[in-house]
Amino acid sequence: MAVDELQAIIQRCQILEEADFKGEDFSLFQVAGQKCLEDGYAAQLLEVIQNEKNKVIIKNMGWNLISPLVRCIFMYKQEDDKREHCLKILDQLAQLCNPKELFLGLLEQIEQASGEQACQTVMLLLQPLQTVFLKLQNKKAYSLGLSLAMIMNQLTPLPVPYTKQQIQEDKLGLCQCCNAVVDFTKPFVNEVIKNMEKSSEYNDMELKEELLKFCMKCLKYPLLTAQLEQLEGIEEHPFRHFATEIIDILWDIRELIPLVFLHHKSISSHWKNQEFADIERKNSADSLACLSYLMFVQHFGIDCFPMVFSPSYLLQCNMTHIEVLLKRTEESMLSKGLDLFESCLLRMEDNSLLHQYLELRDFINVPQDLVKVMTLCPIEHLRKKSLHILQLFIDKFDTEGKYALFRCLLKTSNHAGVEGYIIKNIKDQIHLSLTRTCDNIWFTGHHLISLLDLVLLLPEGAETDLLQNSDRIMASLNLLRYLVIKDCESDNQTGVWTTLAKIEQNFLKPLHVGLNMSKAHYEAEIKNKKENRREAHSSNTVCSVTVSGEKMPAMTTEMQLQVLHSALFTFDLIESVLARVEELIEVKIKAVMDEN
Repeated sequence: MAVDELQAIIQRCQILEEADFKGEDFSLFQVAGQKCLEDGYAAQLLEVIQNEKNKVIIKNMGWNLISPLVRCIFMYKQEDDKREHCLKILDQLAQLCNPKELFLGLLEQIEQASGEQACQTVMLLLQPLQTVFLKLQNKKAYSLGLSLAMIMNQLTPLPVPYTKQQIQEDKLGLCQCCNAVVDFTKPFVNEVIKNMEKSSEYNDMELKEELLKFCMKCLKYPLLTAQLEQLEGIEEHPFRHFATEIIDILWDIRELIPLVFLHHKSISSHWKNQEFADIERKNSADSLACLSYLMFVQHFGIDCFPMVFSPSYLLQCNMTHIEVLLKRTEESMLSKGLDLFESCLLRMEDNSLLHQYLELRDFINVPQDLVKVMTLCPIEHLRKKSLHILQLFIDKFDTEGKYALFRCLLKTSNHAGVEGYIIKNIKDQIHLSLTRTCDNIWFTGHHLISLLDLVLLLPEGAETDLLQNSDRIMASLNLLRYLVIKDCESDNQTGVWTTLAKIEQNFLKPLHVGLNMSKAHYEAEIKNKKENRREAHSSNTVCSVTVSGEKMPAMTTEMQLQVLHSALFTFDLIESVLARVEELIEVKIKAVMDEN
């Protein structure tokens, strides 16, 4: 019987001195103890462990039981008495065993846990692990760092619950586990606080650094991925609670404010290997971006934040973090980047952002990233939001800033829809300049002429794809029509009349030629399709279309004809606006000649 075998080994070891224990004794004790657990004699094993006479034996050999003990705990059901006995054994081992040996045994179990059991194993072993730590005299900071790193490595591969239902179900126990890990760190946070209170020159930085590393990892996972908006029906959102705890730790160890203003590029790395150093820098950048989101969007820890900084300075500090988030493709991270950008812009007055900010790299890169979200993101509500934020960004700049930003986006966006949107904004700024009494040099005169050189032209002359560029062309024609109507040749505030010959040469004439070529091509295509349809005696002939290397659903001849007619309609629309613009120019010139 397993219990008899264990008693025999115990009796033999009781007469030995601690130094006389052999490897064979350890092995026999482990086998017999494991057999007791597996055969259901956990109660008897607990009695052996609680016996004061066996204290020395358990101190040296007890840690060997951790692996079979953890297996048995998960094997028994929650209400089973045997499971309760196993939990008591685990608690006794944490009290009696050599802390160094037990620490390694517990870590080994956490390392071996994976998948569905990862969170359950971590939560089971956190309390004994904490008990062991409080008994460790040497290398406490190193051991804590090792444990937290091991725990986070086991949790990181798990998917983060995102929807309300997923958060409520918490199938893998991640929400519960994250908050349990934070509770586990609290005695060590309190130790750092006490040490800092004793001396203003707190020199033992190791424990503090390990807690800081842990917080940085938590900011990247799970908080960067998590849904952190308040959800109806969830009284205490587990990730919001977790975020609050992480912010509190950073504040308690006096690292919160320094981190908020730390540019991620200035973080020093201890890695000699450049690849590892780059990974650490990227992880730090993600963590700091998440921290800014928590503070400035969700307002965690905002009460600790000094309210002495200007909105433009806060925007400048956050642009690096916004850029990090907007370069990601995951919805949770992209939406955090957009929310952070919007939050910073809403703090500012319109026309208050100085044009000099555009000399900073981030202020050029972020709107370009925003354009990519607008044009390439597959999620509609994020595309719409990015357009709204681009307009907010434009509105915040002073007049010279708007001018410089328009030039930049016209040159870099490479998207006709975006260019059309920018041209509409240029038109609005010209309208303000013409209707205000104050002089605005940036959207009148020679500065405007320089900007119009980028607007009133076809990118590839007469051979420009007019269908692809129709948004830009229509916006340009509407702008030119506005200029001709609003600005008299005698006033010529905008300078459009001075540069009319150039506009005709670079824009109007090539557009005429391009329209004639495009219409002729599409009319020929329509004629072709109709003839082919008659020959086939069926309108069900199909063709395949490939876009960006992906085959699109087959199109019938009728569908192809619809597309071709739609293109012709677009050309007719462009042609009608072009004719109206030329008519207005002719009328204005004739009126001036008649006056003269």
